[in-house]
Amino acid sequence: MTIPLTLEAAGEAEQERIGAALAAACDEGAVIFLQGDLGAGKTTLVRGFLRGLGHRGPVRSPTYTLVEPYEPAGRQCAHLDLYRLGDPSELEYLGIRDLLESPAILLVEWAERSLGGLPDPDLLIQIEHLPQGRRLRLSGCTERGRIILRRLGLPAAGHGTLRD
Repeated sequence: MTIPLTLEAAGEAEQERIGAALAAACDEGAVIFLQGDLGAGKTTLVRGFLRGLGHRGPVRSPTYTLVEPYEPAGRQCAHLDLYRLGDPSELEYLGIRDLLESPAILLVEWAERSLGGLPDPDLLIQIEHLPQGRRLRLSGCTERGRIILRRLGLPAAGHGTLRD
């Protein structure tokens, strides 16, 4: 794993902008884990990601459905929220095997509840509350994840801001 890249988002719009930039940098089949407390803005980041790919409809956390598929501009994405996952074996009922064999980009909240039922992430994004906004730490966990970080146009490590 590389040294995490740290970004700060002053508000929801900026966090969505980071998500959109991330979408532009992602390849098919990328697995992204989103970590953070309840209300940290994981779904806000996913909303920006999906809008960056052209999705114009609502984006809600799939807290009760556990998985929500999207196909913006013909690209497959799946937003998973495993907060209410009762047992990792339930992933099979959600069709995780099919998702992993597809070109879908997986955006996974509460992945730690899968207890190894998911592959290691390409990118891990940790989101924490700040007095004014959020801090996002992006870690490339695989070569694919490190390539995604480089495509963002940010420094390889440390702090950065997105280029317009």
